[in-house]
Amino acid sequence: MKTISILNLKGGVAKTFTAANMAYELYRRGYKVLLIDNDKQGNLSKAYSRYDAENVAPVTRLLAGDWENADELIQHTEYEGIDIVTANMSLFGATWNLTKEDSENQIERYKALVYAKMQYYGDCTIYGKYDYCIIDNPPDIGLNVVNALAITDEVIVPVKVDEDALEGLDIVTEQIEDAKVFNTALKLAGVLITSYQNTDGEAAGVEWLEQKTDFNILGIIRYSKKVAENTFMRKPIYEYSPCCGAAQGYKKFVTAYTGKAR
Repeated sequence: MKTISILNLKGGVAKTFTAANMAYELYRRGYKVLLIDNDKQGNLSKAYSRYDAENVAPVTRLLAGDWENADELIQHTEYEGIDIVTANMSLFGATWNLTKEDSENQIERYKALVYAKMQYYGDCTIYGKYDYCIIDNPPDIGLNVVNALAITDEVIVPVKVDEDALEGLDIVTEQIEDAKVFNTALKLAGVLITSYQNTDGEAAGVEWLEQKTDFNILGIIRYSKKVAENTFMRKPIYEYSPCCGAAQGYKKFVTAYTGKAR
């Protein structure tokens, strides 16, 4: 199983939208995907219609260590190849409480899930059941994000092409380097440009990224009005409008990332 963290310390760059649609594109190619909603806002959980505001969220129990079997935490979605560990505002309290603990395994809470066995699947571990695990992270570096980075193989950074976003890439890179102290296998896969409009300014920003930095550009997702329309539908963008620029962008991105077309 390859574990991917979607991360940027800047908000509004389509992190959740990227996690949701990358998962769907992987599913369309026959891969099994586990999603972890690591953001207290629970937008990834909402995207897959599994948000529950009333009860303690599974990811909260995971961070707190308050669980026994993985089956307690993982929910199926309407897509047979996509499962999810959901979040809500209860994650905020668990993150805060963990900062006050004097515990040796503060950054190993998510590792327990990755290697846990699922009762329903006999002796199969999470690591063996899924091909990909995608973690949607908030725009900060709390202990929930540190726990996510501890099990991450690759970080994908969604960015919108503006000056603030491009400057913030250096901060993300520094955070990833710091995290290598407890996860030596962690690496930055590259940046995914989102909501791209082919203006002179944005074209210049992409050119700067290509020529003046070492960041690998994994793909370009074009701006589409269909994305805003789709927020009320709770569907992957490819299902809602397969021909729009955003849907085609995620399709090309995942094809390039996996080397498997669909």
